[in-house]
Amino acid sequence: MIFKVTYLSDDLKVIGYLALPSRLTGIHAEYWLTQLKLESSVINAELIACYCDSPKSPADNLDPLPVELPLLVYCRGGIGRVGAVRMDWLQQFAGHGCIVFAPAYRGNEGSEGRDEFGGSDMQDVLNALHWLKRLEWINPERIHFLGFSRGTINAAYAAVHAEKAASLILWGGVSDLALTYEERVDLRRMMKRVIGGTPAKYPERYEKRSPVHYVPLLNCPVLIVHGSKDHQVSIQHAYLMYKRLQEHGKKADMHIYEDLGHHLPLQIHLECITRMFEWISKVTPQPHK
Repeated sequence: MIFKVTYLSDDLKVIGYLALPSRLTGIHAEYWLTQLKLESSVINAELIACYCDSPKSPADNLDPLPVELPLLVYCRGGIGRVGAVRMDWLQQFAGHGCIVFAPAYRGNEGSEGRDEFGGSDMQDVLNALHWLKRLEWINPERIHFLGFSRGTINAAYAAVHAEKAASLILWGGVSDLALTYEERVDLRRMMKRVIGGTPAKYPERYEKRSPVHYVPLLNCPVLIVHGSKDHQVSIQHAYLMYKRLQEHGKKADMHIYEDLGHHLPLQIHLECITRMFEWISKVTPQPHK
């Protein structure tokens, strides 16, 4: 099941999407809607998709109503209509036995406010965590952050500022926004409009929006996923982030997909997700059964 949730973030009504794994879909949707609406920060919730998956991980063969499940916070890429939350990705992630939440960020997909491309919109992830951690079946000790493309900015910030992060995944992600400004001439006008100027004029604003800036503060394992022929976010971002993580003695791994771009072919994309969850299971402690 996928629910569209409207919640408060700094007094703005922000849209997000909550996906439940198939092992929880045996409970009627009205139960989950009631649980969501009990949260004071949730303004509205509605069921927008219902699916039935075959098990994709050994965890799905356990009792149908586990006490707690991990939460994957999926931070979308792009801005506006470009890079909107992918419903198929929500389902694919949830198919591995976790609950998934994806904020659309303020100013996007019907949300109030203005997306600042890693400015005040970064609070939309943290503000959602306040009520997500209180939901039944979510284990607050097993919260993972995944950022895709520009979403790595929001995910890295959240992993540092959340009470506890189990892991951070940077998929095809920006590491240094000033480097993106140099590489993506087609995005310069947007970045100057949204951020207020160029990296030369406002270096601190671009630094704040760069995951490499947060490396010294990270206290969780990091996985970097990148296509070697990515022309939207170059492979240099992956190498730069990995080098910085190593310099600071952080636990980090890289999954590089040779000769592939920003979006992977479907079969490889699905294999990449499976490999990612295998990595998560290895680097994060599992609950006692």
